[in-house]
Amino acid sequence: MIRIGIIGTGGMARVHAEEFSKIANCEVVAACDLNASRLASFVEAHNIPYAFGSVEALLSSGQVGAVSIVTPDPFHKNLSIQALEAGMHVLCEKPLALNASDAKEMADAAKKAKCINMVNLSYRNAHSLQKARELIAMGRIGNIRHVEASYLQSWLVSPKWGDWKTEDTWLWRLSSAHGSKGVLGDVGVHILDFVRFPVGDFASVNCTLTTFDKAENNQIGEYHLDANDSALITARMQNGSMASIHTSRWATGNLNDLRLVVHGDKGAVKVSLKLGEEWDRLEVCLDEDVIEGIWKEVKCEQTLNIYQRFIQSILSGVQDQPDFDAGLQVQRVLDACEQSDQLGQTVQL
Repeated sequence: MIRIGIIGTGGMARVHAEEFSKIANCEVVAACDLNASRLASFVEAHNIPYAFGSVEALLSSGQVGAVSIVTPDPFHKNLSIQALEAGMHVLCEKPLALNASDAKEMADAAKKAKCINMVNLSYRNAHSLQKARELIAMGRIGNIRHVEASYLQSWLVSPKWGDWKTEDTWLWRLSSAHGSKGVLGDVGVHILDFVRFPVGDFASVNCTLTTFDKAENNQIGEYHLDANDSALITARMQNGSMASIHTSRWATGNLNDLRLVVHGDKGAVKVSLKLGEEWDRLEVCLDEDVIEGIWKEVKCEQTLNIYQRFIQSILSGVQDQPDFDAGLQVQRVLDACEQSDQLGQTVQL
């Protein structure tokens, strides 16, 4: 039985607790948070027997062999390294770190500890994305020429997920002083991995980041709202293909929508993920359908999600993906995007 501790008990921690509860051979037995009332509510809601007010107490308790780190981004590095040095297997929320230098320290620590390490690039859970990657690897679409990708949210214009003007859960994501890297770091990390996973590594990026006015003097309480809201990226991939990538929190009418189209010289694949819809629908334009531009739907077999792969890796001792090194590679692209925006020019990777 794999005994798991969850570090950080905010909104996303609920997903971790619920997903692990569905898996045989593992149990969430502990949680840790500096906020005592939030911690108490969390352990009660999920029937977790042990609650710790410090990471040191959790790691030295002898109660757990693996941890899920579900804290704000600035704490990922130190907590992950601390857990790895204590011999814990680690699943860390995305982005892996605040920059590539920190991410490399984490990846190096994971290699040294020889523990299972994974970063929660959760959209790899999409069966359709896994199938798209398989078809591309088989050569079904031929040589890749162009990639279109977007991750669009509208929580700055819709109260569907909560009132960002009054709730800390959302406000910290708009403030660089509170550790936010804006939409680029928050969900841009997902769409960059969404491209990289089936298509391959990036060769160069040209990125424009924009922060729109959101309040008087862009200040709400202690939060200075300076983190980027939208990102436009053009990229060259290592295989020579071109990519256009867009992510925004101002995409009115798109609650949480991801789209990826990969065009090859023999065919194309299209992945579309929307909030509340199944992730098993892939559209393809292949073989004779290329002549008339006909798209057909392919039903995709179910694949393991990140939580299942994490537990399976611990049980088998075989490291699955995405590991910390995958998180590092995406972080390098994120850093290059920030640098490109600052310099106003294309940055090579």
